[in-house]
Order: sequence, then structure tokens, then C-alpha cells
Amino acid sequence: MSAVTVETTFDNGHELDSDQQLREWIVEQAEQRGNAVVSVPPDDRGAGYAFTVCAWAMHGIPEAVVVGLPQEMSTVLLDAYVDRAATGERFEFGGLYDDFFEGVPVTFEKVAPAHYPEFFGSAFLVYPEGDFPAVQIIVPTTDGFWPWSEDSPEGFAQWQPVLTASGRPESWTPGVDGP
Repeated sequence: MSAVTVETTFDNGHELDSDQQLREWIVEQAEQRGNAVVSVPPDDRGAGYAFTVCAWAMHGIPEAVVVGLPQEMSTVLLDAYVDRAATGERFEFGGLYDDFFEGVPVTFEKVAPAHYPEFFGSAFLVYPEGDFPAVQIIVPTTDGFWPWSEDSPEGFAQWQPVLTASGRPESWTPGVDGP
């Protein structure tokens, strides 16, 4: 499966046409691939991120977002998540999964709905009321530091924010029942 980076452009400033085209692309991708992956490049406000659209509609599994990884890695990770979850695998919040990337574990956390508009913006074209569950897939540094680790590199927590109300894991306690 391959994803396409979506860059929305507004034709003559008319946003509705762009939204309609983006929605059509999302639905087409979902029908062909089982989900769409939308990638947003980094900007002066923060890291790039990528998220799924239609995983909930097509498979009944939460949409997913990953922040701060290169686009190619994000797409591989999100597609693997959808493929595995769609076939029945369940991922526990705070559980470690070391079989997505060789030698690098990932963990999952529930995304607070307050983060949906920023990190799942075009998903609202499919779910206008924002009525979908979402998870964040969190990846440590290559040295094994998580965004909430005291010893993580400076700025890492801002580069890969945890999308909960507190900005820290809330479904588990780091170091107790999670990484």
C-alpha cells in the first residue's frame, strides 16, 4: 500500500471545492487500500504528522495518528496498524509493541477529542461531528527515550507531543504499567 501526501490547495479561494476533492480522494483511498493516510509536513508550529481516515468507517477500529516521524515511516507504521487491527489484533494503551519497526518499540495512547481538530482535521470531511475514536502511536528516540522521559533530548516532548488533556500518558502510568 502506498500513501500520498495531501496538500490542500484552494482553487480561487473557494474552500468547498478543495474540501470536496479531498473528501473524494480520502474515500477513493479507503476503497482501494482500506484506509487513507494523510500526511502533514512540519512547519514553524511543530513536527509533521500523519493520520488515518476511514479506519473507523471501514473496519470499526480507531483512527490513528503518529507525530514527528518522517513521512515514509509514518505511512508504514499507520498502514501496519490498520492491517493488524482490521484483522482482529488489539493494542493496549501503554503496552509495548516491538514488531512494527525492528529494534524500536511503540506504544499507544488514547487521543483526547480536544486534539481532533488539529491532528485529524480532514477526517471531519468523513466524520463531520468528530464521532470517531482515535489513538496515538508513540515512538521513542533511537536511544529509547519517550517524550515524557526526564532524560529525553531537549525539545523531544514538543516534537512528539502526547495528545492527551495533560500532555502526558493518562491511560497508564509511565514506569509502572507502561514504558
